[in-house]
Amino acid sequence: MFILEAVAAGKGLGLFGAALGAGIAAIGAGMGIGKIGASSVESMARQPEHKGDIRGAMILTAAFVEGVALFAVVVCLLISFQ
Repeated sequence: MFILEAVAAGKGLGLFGAALGAGIAAIGAGMGIGKIGASSVESMARQPEHKGDIRGAMILTAAFVEGVALFAVVVCLLISFQ
């Protein structure tokens, strides 16, 4: 509600854009991690003998996706505090 009040007060669309960017980054990260999890479970079902390697690659990739999303959210928050 604060963002809509700021836009109505004439402070511009900067806060709205920052909030929208943070939301899109969070949604994108959720979709990416969901895809990683689904693919890794399917891979483990097909080749159970490589379960450890697949799990390690999945955790590493999910950490990278989460790191990029966190960076995007921080940038959006920094934009909103200017």
